[in-house]
Amino acid sequence: MLTKKQLDLLEFIHKRVQRDGVPPSFDEMKDALDLRSKSGIHRLITALEERGFIRRLAHRARALEIVKLPESLGGTAGGFEPRVIEGDRPDTEAPANAMPVAQAAATELPLMGRIAAGVPIEAIAHASHNVAVPGDMLSGKGHHYALEVKGDSMIGVGINDGDVVVIRETETADNGDIVVALVEDQEATLKKFYRNGNAIALEAANPAYETRVLPEDKVRVQGKLVGLIRTY
Repeated sequence: MLTKKQLDLLEFIHKRVQRDGVPPSFDEMKDALDLRSKSGIHRLITALEERGFIRRLAHRARALEIVKLPESLGGTAGGFEPRVIEGDRPDTEAPANAMPVAQAAATELPLMGRIAAGVPIEAIAHASHNVAVPGDMLSGKGHHYALEVKGDSMIGVGINDGDVVVIRETETADNGDIVVALVEDQEATLKKFYRNGNAIALEAANPAYETRVLPEDKVRVQGKLVGLIRTY
């Protein structure tokens, strides 16, 4: 039996990873549950782990695995329904009443080279090859493409060096979105997007990197993160 706060946190994490492909930050969890400090979130996560609903993965920043969901959140009674909170898709073993995973056709997306999650690199130009992406990872309308991540500035949201991120093409973004930003038509980078008047802040998820604040005419959004693929 979960308390209301434990259930609320589990539901928030589950919905965010389904929507964004990456987990919410501890600050976002704290705000969503209207708690005064992140220590309350740590206690709730520990309680969920002790009850077998989530598992923390070692050696990765804020990496969590949802082991099962209660029936109220769509889980099966006493069942095992894994979800990996870092953009991984559902496990191949699905409940008996679920659509077989094989029916979810993969989509070939162009891998447009590397994107910097750290010091910006030269702008993305041409596709090198295609990668297969689960169809249910794609969100909304419009074109999608994939990029290989270089650098560690987004490790705080579970995006590591060498990961492949799935991007939906768009020229607009809301505050807090993780975007591909083109700086001065020369440098491409993967960062959190924030607008403040006529200025754009590109924020890393690693305290080792400073937030870059630029005039809005120096930054063009080229897409938003919708998924993540990791090879072990």
